[in-house]
Amino acid sequence: MSKVKSTLLAAGLVSSYILSGMIAGEADAATLFKSKQKQPNVVLFFVDDMGWASRTARDDVYETPNIDQIATDGIEFESAYIPTPTCSPSRAALVTGQHPARIGMPRHIPHKPQHGFDKFGRTETKFNFWQKDPAQVPSVNWLETDYVTYAEALKEQGYFNMFIGKWHLGHEGYHPIDQGFDAQIGATNWGHPHSYYPPYFKNSEVYNEVKERYLTDKLTDDAVEFIASYDKNQPFMMSMWYYAIHTPFQGRKDLVEHFEKKGLSGKKAHHAALVSGIDESIGRIRKALKASGLDKNTVIIFLSDQGGILENKPLHGGKKLDTLYEGGARVPLFVSWPNVTNPGTKISTPVQSTDLFPTLVELAGGDPKNYQNLDGISLLSAITNGTKIERGAPLFGYRAYEDLYASVREGDWKIVAYRSGIVKLYNVVLDVSESNDVAKIYPKKLQELKAKLIDWEKDLNIDKYSGVQ
Repeated sequence: MSKVKSTLLAAGLVSSYILSGMIAGEADAATLFKSKQKQPNVVLFFVDDMGWASRTARDDVYETPNIDQIATDGIEFESAYIPTPTCSPSRAALVTGQHPARIGMPRHIPHKPQHGFDKFGRTETKFNFWQKDPAQVPSVNWLETDYVTYAEALKEQGYFNMFIGKWHLGHEGYHPIDQGFDAQIGATNWGHPHSYYPPYFKNSEVYNEVKERYLTDKLTDDAVEFIASYDKNQPFMMSMWYYAIHTPFQGRKDLVEHFEKKGLSGKKAHHAALVSGIDESIGRIRKALKASGLDKNTVIIFLSDQGGILENKPLHGGKKLDTLYEGGARVPLFVSWPNVTNPGTKISTPVQSTDLFPTLVELAGGDPKNYQNLDGISLLSAITNGTKIERGAPLFGYRAYEDLYASVREGDWKIVAYRSGIVKLYNVVLDVSESNDVAKIYPKKLQELKAKLIDWEKDLNIDKYSGVQ
């Protein structure tokens, strides 16, 4: 696949609004703001394994004032999904705007010798296979540089792109700086740290000079320094992709002690501490934006890559079990844009992380139509003036680990499909816990969504692995 580059010159934001179909003369805060300001900076917080409910607003076990503040300041997408909820595919979908099934990455990059990797996390073997996958679907071991990333798309609009944290989309040659980012900090070949205290990574030179700092704090130090010293005459996008809350269960020591005093113990205390470490980081970064006078012209986006490894109540499923159920696939997604987003807005229409690529392109002044094979739609009009989201197609989930492999969400309804031929139906609005399979009660709806899954599999040329064909 060759890269599809936009041929348009960087457009002004007012022109972008005309392209996005806003009604002329509509007097809303977004139009007034954008007509007076230059392109906004963007900070994208991408958290690993943070469940939909792992925040104070949904479970007071956690302490997340800074994370909750993003939702309070802007828009919360209450039904946001990851198309392939697992480490590498979730990142590929976010950075390309394409479904991982389309680019041949239905699983994470495994990094283990049995999959052809050396001790440095490198391989020349293009595909890996999973022993317990009944369909034996191949999955690529890196994101090809032929795919256009949002960094490359934003660079065309004049942006400087900084990447900080976890990449997990390939070894050297496929790192962020090989995929359109101007600089990278903390990116390794690994999908998770060996330890959150130094040395952080095995067989890596990244941060090998650090002797004491907790990993999340070290990454945040560098993010704050980037913001404080930024002096380029161009907007920036900072991709802050955390290693936390991924295992190992190793919260910062003082935070673990804090939650132990509150009555938590073991993994639960560490998990809550890992979440709080992220929350503190976000608070520090937003404070740095304000100190540099950048906060009023910076879009803040918060997203997780999949459900948590522990409980995700009231949702069913998670990282390790029934991952295409709500507990594994539904994630927190917030967007805050000062003087543009209406504070405290909640949008229940289902959206997917693939939507962020076209959204970023449009808010930067570009046209998403110039990019091929996007599986998402721009959410800009919904973000700026509450326009109803019209997708025209369902949201598809897809993984290749075990019998459960696919899902289809459309409106209030969702099916989950198994390689063995089982298909279950849920009304996820009335039954958010997916505890009542209503396939026998609504057979027509079941067949309708099943037929859409069949057509989608054919379109992506993955029907030979199907459990429903």
